[in-house]
Amino acid sequence: MRTTISTRTSSTTASPSEPVRRAPDRDCRRCPRLASFREEQRAAHPDWHNAPVPSFGAPDGGLLVVGLAPGLRGANRTGRPFTGDFAGAVLYPALGAEGLSRGSFEARPDDGLELLDCRVTNAVRCVPPANKPVGAEVAACRPFLEDELRAGTPPQVVLALGRIAHDAVLRTLGLRLAAFPFGHGARHELPDGPVLFDTYHSSRYNVNTGRLTPEMFAAALGAAAAELRRRATAA
Repeated sequence: MRTTISTRTSSTTASPSEPVRRAPDRDCRRCPRLASFREEQRAAHPDWHNAPVPSFGAPDGGLLVVGLAPGLRGANRTGRPFTGDFAGAVLYPALGAEGLSRGSFEARPDDGLELLDCRVTNAVRCVPPANKPVGAEVAACRPFLEDELRAGTPPQVVLALGRIAHDAVLRTLGLRLAAFPFGHGARHELPDGPVLFDTYHSSRYNVNTGRLTPEMFAAALGAAAAELRRRATAA
């Protein structure tokens, strides 16, 4: 595995050794519905992040984890993907078990957690009402996901958390959805791109209903991590 370690988040500027990636402005107005909801949350919770949530992890990470969108009381509050909500309590320990993080995940952005050869982002950067973005909002955020997939050193492996993230990756890469159907545990060799792995989203609803167990999630992530190790060994 790579030894590059970084907690740098995506920005519009970078050093010569790091990829330049576009990121939405704090007051981004691309999605009127999301911008309006964000203003409501700023008024109700002025001490929260309440802005587009940047990606987290190594800028040149070999594994890119793509989620859906920030949770209202999770990343929208803390400013770090999957931090402060149930989904992160499943995701980050699983990354640690695969050697893809260093430090302890304590569900706050200053816990010192570092991702190793891994980066975490969302298909939609702003929190949507009821945690459900619409298609136009996913499309509006596509340039930022495109940079995560193509700028600098592209990821070799992508893990999509849920169908919306899966579809967002394929559309961003200009691929037909029908050619790569979503399925928990599925593996897709993408032409001229990374290997895409799928898992159900690690949401509280999915876990509580039994659709996804921590063991199922760990297995899907483990397959993605094994692919990353295999490619590193081959290189």
